Amino acid sequence: MSTDAQVPFLTQEAYDRLVAELEHLSTVGRDEIAKRIEAAREEGDLKENGGYHAAKDEQGKQEARIRTLEGLLKTAKVGEAPASRGIVEPGTVVTAVVAGGEEVFLLGSREIAVGSDLDVYSEASPLGQAILGLKVGEKSSYEAPNGRDISVEIVKVETYTG
Repeated sequence: MSTDAQVPFLTQEAYDRLVAELEHLSTVGRDEIAKRIEAAREEGDLKENGGYHAAKDEQGKQEARIRTLEGLLKTAKVGEAPASRGIVEPGTVVTAVVAGGEEVFLLGSREIAVGSDLDVYSEASPLGQAILGLKVGEKSSYEAPNGRDISVEIVKVETYTG
């Protein structure tokens, strides 16, 4: 069973952009890759055919992106960014003191902030999990990949305006 904390948030603009990208990759993109693979295959020996291997590699990346988009679009909560209530939640801009330095970032999917200078942290990341649900002034910590304990204090929570 999924909770809201695990449901990715997307603005309507981000959702529409991703639907268009999925449509393009699933149709035109697949056709273009298939033609490139076929053209490279006609060049002969596949073992030493760099064009063939590059096209197959690109096909794998494209199919992975299609699966990612399908999963995201199927589960995403779409709408306006939540109005800030002073609580860290997906779709909010957070100002926090992280390991002694102040950072401003968006909590949510990187797909929301395309074209923005904001750093983005997923709510599923160690930092995201540590701060989700916290209020201004509250503190937490999380374990970094290197094993260090990183302290976090929430300074401000704002509505994301894109």
